[in-house]
Amino acid sequence: MKGFREFVLRGNVVDLAVAVVIGAAFTAIVTSIVVNVINPLIASFFNASSLSTALVVHLPWSPAKAQGLMFGAVLGAIINFLIVAAVVYFAFVLPLNWAMKRAFARKQAEETATPADTPPTETELLIQIRDLLAGAPSPEGDHTLPPGRGSHRAPAE
Repeated sequence: MKGFREFVLRGNVVDLAVAVVIGAAFTAIVTSIVVNVINPLIASFFNASSLSTALVVHLPWSPAKAQGLMFGAVLGAIINFLIVAAVVYFAFVLPLNWAMKRAFARKQAEETATPADTPPTETELLIQIRDLLAGAPSPEGDHTLPPGRGSHRAPAE
């Protein structure tokens, strides 16, 4: 029972359930738009009462009461799909991709930016002190700190 509770309360399951409910409600809206607005407009071009009764091809060998091939209904389903796909893309996918791109760019900028007034590390200070006491740079190279890195006076010349 504990495993089932963890499964149900996991974030992905709740998100999926919300998506299904919103998708069902959204499908009702799109279906209403297609059936009540787009189908009559397209059906008016074919002189039919609705798109589902337009572009019907009756087969010569089928019984007289058979409906035949209903290309208008298929066209309506394709239009319905294209509307749903366009709304999902422009309302959800595009803004989400834009937001993720901005967040990624902001994170990259924060990681690459280093503050100008970063105090020197203890090791850098000890190497600088050793080099000043010795009067010459160490064999590892010049370890004098650039101006603004914690040094209050210019390096010895």
